[in-house]
Amino acid sequence: MLSQVLLGLCVASTALAAPLENRQTTTKKCVNPPVRKSWHSLSTSERQAYIDAELCLMSKPGTLGLRGGRTKFDEFQAVHVAQAEIAHFVGQFFPFHRLYVWAHEVALRKECGYTGGHPYWDETIDAGAFTKSILFTETPGFGGNGVRNGSLACIETGPFASYKNPIGPGYKLQDHCISRWISDLPTNGASKSTVDACMAKTTYLDFWECVEGPTGPHGAGHGGVGADMTNPVSSPGDPVFYMHHAWLDRLWAKWQAQNPEVRLKEIGGNNKPAASGFPFPGGGPGAGPPPGFGNGGPGGGAGGGGGGGEGGFPGFFPPFDPRDLIRPDDVPEPLVMGDEGANVTLTHMLEMYGTVPDQTVADVMDIQGDVLCYDYD
Repeated sequence: MLSQVLLGLCVASTALAAPLENRQTTTKKCVNPPVRKSWHSLSTSERQAYIDAELCLMSKPGTLGLRGGRTKFDEFQAVHVAQAEIAHFVGQFFPFHRLYVWAHEVALRKECGYTGGHPYWDETIDAGAFTKSILFTETPGFGGNGVRNGSLACIETGPFASYKNPIGPGYKLQDHCISRWISDLPTNGASKSTVDACMAKTTYLDFWECVEGPTGPHGAGHGGVGADMTNPVSSPGDPVFYMHHAWLDRLWAKWQAQNPEVRLKEIGGNNKPAASGFPFPGGGPGAGPPPGFGNGGPGGGAGGGGGGGEGGFPGFFPPFDPRDLIRPDDVPEPLVMGDEGANVTLTHMLEMYGTVPDQTVADVMDIQGDVLCYDYD
C-alpha cells in the first residue's frame, strides 16, 4: 500500500483535513545567521565554492554505516531512502526536509569548509523554461541535460558527470550515472502566480496542500528536472534536489514570517501517508504519473518532445521498475515517533541517522531558534 502511494506521488485528501496542533514553543534567537541566497544572485566565485563543496562530499568516504552510503554525499541520499515512506504526503513534509537540507549544509561546512549560506533555486524565475535555466546552461553550474543511451539519460557535462551513484533507482542498490530529462511542461507549478496562491493560504494544512499537491511547486521542480528527480525514494541522487528543497523551505519560512506568533507553532496533518489520495485524470494512484512528475521529454509535452532534443518520453524517464519502490527487507520500516495518535504534533521526532542529531518538529519550526541558524534573502 505504501509503495503504491509513493509510486502514485499523490497527496491524501483525507489526510489534509487532519487537525492542527498549535502550541507554545520557546526559542532562542541565533546570532549572525548565514543568509541563503538564490543561485541566480550568486557571484561566479560563490557558485564555484558551493559546487566545490558538493564535489568534496562526493569524494569523502561515508562513515555512518548507512545502506549504500559509500561517500558522505551518498549518506544523505541513504537518509532520504530510509525515511521516504513517512517524509512525503504527510504533515512533517516541511519539517523533515528543513532539517534534512540543514544537515546537508552542516556537512558542507564541517567536512568541506564551505562558508556561504546554502543556496536555493528560485524556480519562479525559470518556470516554463527549465531547459534554459542558468543552473543547467552556465558554468559554474550543475551540468546539462541527460543524453539518451538506451534506457539511461546520463548527464555528460558539468562537475557531476563522472559521479557514480550507488543508490537507486528507488530502494535498489546499483552503480549508475546521475540522470536528467529536463522538461518545461510540468514547471507551471513553480510559476509566480501558483506560488503567490500558496503564500496566500491562511492555515498550515492549506499551505502544505498547495505546495506539495499534484500541481504545486514541489512537483514542478521534481518533474521539470526529470529522471532521477522523479523518483520519490532516491531523488537526492541529483544534487539539484538540495537547491529545490532549499527553495521550498524558503517558501515555508516566508509564509511563517507573515504571522510568526501563530505560524511558528502551527503544525498538523497525518503522520503516515494514506492509501488513497487525489484522483488523477483517468484513474487513481497507479493509473499514470501525476501532474508535474515525469511528463514528457526535454522542452516539450508527453510523447512528442515538443522542441526538446531527441523527442519526448511519456511518463517517468529513464523508466524504473515499480518494484524498486517497494521497501526491501534490508530497509527497516521507518517509525513514527513522538506523536500520540495519527496526526503530526510538535513532539514528532525527525530522524537523521547520525548526519546531525535527531530533532523534534518543535526544534525546527524557527530557522533562527536553538537548533537552526540561517536566514533567507
